[in-house]
Amino acid sequence: MSKLAKAVPGARLLTPKDHTLVMIDFQSQMAFATHSIGANDLRTHAALVSQAAAGFGVSTILTTVAEKSFSGPMFEEVTAPFPGKKLLDRTSMNTWEDAAVIEEINRIGKDRIVLAGLWTSVCIVGPALSAIDQGFEVYVITDACGDVSVEAHDRAVARMVQAGAQPMTSLQYLLELQRDWARGETYDLTTGIAKKVGGSYGIGIHYAKSMFNAHEG
Repeated sequence: MSKLAKAVPGARLLTPKDHTLVMIDFQSQMAFATHSIGANDLRTHAALVSQAAAGFGVSTILTTVAEKSFSGPMFEEVTAPFPGKKLLDRTSMNTWEDAAVIEEINRIGKDRIVLAGLWTSVCIVGPALSAIDQGFEVYVITDACGDVSVEAHDRAVARMVQAGAQPMTSLQYLLELQRDWARGETYDLTTGIAKKVGGSYGIGIHYAKSMFNAHEG
């Protein structure tokens, strides 16, 4: 018997209210040694993710490692969309081993965890594998992560995927939160973020609206 299709989204798609986003170690010292992605692209993708999460009201944790003593402040692109938000500073490389972070994870109470940050092979692999081991569903925004080499980044992503993590990109994250252009309450938010930090896609939106007053909905 053939399957009956239904006009409903798949259960694996993210929604703004079903996950916690954890932004990890977007800091100067970590960025200096990041070579798998250019600094401009990394900052742009981090900004896209942060603006999307803030705009859609996603539960978000911002965490740093040794901010005052070694690694420096978190990128302004990441913190600016969350004015006044406390950053959780750690000593552990693995965010999932930090009691304050885990207390916040449990307070929020979401079973899905989305990760982005530096470096992929250490500070993202650690919480990804730890969360999966404890039964959480994990997504990794791979182009909002970086490592000391392309090899290190790619092997880290492969390791997480083999363990069950689901990879995605920053633009995919934004558009998955919107998912339907008929959602007028967040249409301007989504296209506005894309125009500012969505690369060539954003240029296309700006062009279409300026030249033809085009509208996806």
